[in-house]
Amino acid sequence: MSKNIRTSAVDHLFEAILSLKDSEECYTFFEDICTVNELLSLSQRFEVARMLREHKTYLEIAEKTGASTATISRVNRSLNYGNDGYDMVFSRISGNVSTNEEE
Repeated sequence: MSKNIRTSAVDHLFEAILSLKDSEECYTFFEDICTVNELLSLSQRFEVARMLREHKTYLEIAEKTGASTATISRVNRSLNYGNDGYDMVFSRISGNVSTNEEE
């Protein structure tokens, strides 16, 4: 049972996000609108998606990100059966995303 996310409130949120000019403005805005845990959860899912695209195993991803296998599975399902949002963003930022294991 999927909720309709296309509401005027979500439109207003996306307009606000699209108005941000750089990473510093993103930090400022998202620190106000999200709790630390919400922001860390979003970034964790994005990192999981990046690692799945690099063909990392669930075990490698869980160890590196701390994500549960349920979270990894949900992200994998979105990558395979979702709206291709991850792929769209990854293709746009491909030159800016580090794929090494320095962290």
